[in-house]
Amino acid sequence: MGVHFVRAKYFKCSLDYAKRSFHRAVNSIFGKIGKMACEEYVLQLIKGKCLPILLYDLEACLLKQTDHRSLDFVINRLFMKLLWTNNMDTVRQCQQFFRFRVAQIGSY
Repeated sequence: MGVHFVRAKYFKCSLDYAKRSFHRAVNSIFGKIGKMACEEYVLQLIKGKCLPILLYDLEACLLKQTDHRSLDFVINRLFMKLLWTNNMDTVRQCQQFFRFRVAQIGSY
């Protein structure tokens, strides 16, 4: 199904496998095109090919606020790597400009 369940007292899903697969796919894109393409094209590739890996079947899980922050962190780090910056204001502005907020894209 794509969702990994964690043994716990309450129903819980693990996002580790999805995040690891997402990073693997993103690094594959970076490895193939590197800095040859502009950021807009790279983000369109990531949005079309990698983001579904991260968001697949999340509607089956009841995500906590920490899970939401964890998914946001993955996207923030992606933008930091792509734009070569650690400034969160820049990252947020670029996410807004490229319409790349996970909360807006996915149904989580």
